[in-house]
Amino acid sequence: MTMQMMEMHVAESSMPGMDMKLMAECIEACSACEQACTMCASCMMGEGTAMHMEMCMNTADMCNTMMRMMLRPSGMMMDSMMRMLDATMVQCRMCADECMKHADMHEDCRVCAEACRQAAMACEKMMDSMQMMMADS
Repeated sequence: MTMQMMEMHVAESSMPGMDMKLMAECIEACSACEQACTMCASCMMGEGTAMHMEMCMNTADMCNTMMRMMLRPSGMMMDSMMRMLDATMVQCRMCADECMKHADMHEDCRVCAEACRQAAMACEKMMDSMQMMMADS
């Protein structure tokens, strides 16, 4: 569904030539990460791991913001997109590392770490595609 919607709006994008398939994949990865982080944070409540819980909540918020930004193709600005992708990628990697510290005790943490890694990889692919697009311009 995301891909169909992205294709409808490719002409409206302020960044012609954008790889909408990669963008749809990044949106879906950010959505999955947001959900996993929210559930992981909920699982950690009462466990005495405030930093871990807050890391998951912050990552969920960043993924949501990144996803919503990509869902507005007519308002995209290359510089802000690149910076947001980078920040989201860094946050997801940090959260994955933190969740892996608890993965042996909580399956939610293992799932969250994997979702964070997938979102970080999707953001990195999106950034690489955008950099290539800029180089070709």
